[in-house]
Amino acid sequence: MKNKIYDSPAAALDGLLFDGMTIMSGGFGLSGNPESLIPEVRASGVRDLTVISNNAGADGFGLWMLLETRQIAKMISSYVGENKLFEQQYLSGELTLELTPQGTLAERIRAGGAGIPAFYTKTGVGTVVAEGKPVETFEGEDYVRETWLRADLSIIKAWRADPAGNLMFRKTARNFNPNMATAGRVTVVEVEEIVPAGSLDPDGIHTPGIYVDRIVRSTINEKRIEKLTVREAEAM
Repeated sequence: MKNKIYDSPAAALDGLLFDGMTIMSGGFGLSGNPESLIPEVRASGVRDLTVISNNAGADGFGLWMLLETRQIAKMISSYVGENKLFEQQYLSGELTLELTPQGTLAERIRAGGAGIPAFYTKTGVGTVVAEGKPVETFEGEDYVRETWLRADLSIIKAWRADPAGNLMFRKTARNFNPNMATAGRVTVVEVEEIVPAGSLDPDGIHTPGIYVDRIVRSTINEKRIEKLTVREAEAM
């Protein structure tokens, strides 16, 4: 069996990065971000990137690191959120943004992994989302045609992997990561734990190892809270 395990995040990305490439980056808010791989993309200095991700991290964290260095030319996302740098770069024209409804984004990625070039959805019909896209009628209802998304590289984060690359995700980190694993020409996954072959319950595997090319033990597992909400203390 081919060795998929690499010693460091930098080694796991060696030879894969180039200017103008398209990268899928997992995560939902600050959950399931490839925290150890993103800094290595930054350190490589590659530029003019198209990045497909639900959002672009938050101040000082996640894909924000690549926005700060102006390495991203285009984002394909569904949520700008609390990221002020993302907002500023888009409004100033520094960054191209293809804003996509969240469910549509997930389905476009899934379609890319499944080899389905296009599909129809009601989401966005009659709005700016549908501008320039074919609209057809099925059973009396209008649907807009959306196209698949694929990438030169997918960087994702999982909880556990075995040496074959079979993956398990934990709770909210099982967001865009499994679909992105299938839609990248090369998929690199950082994991919190690498376990021996045969130790994962086959029924509990979320992503089969056939989709995974390289594995590395994550070096950053901060699990930040993006927006802390607390209850005021009750009067005694």
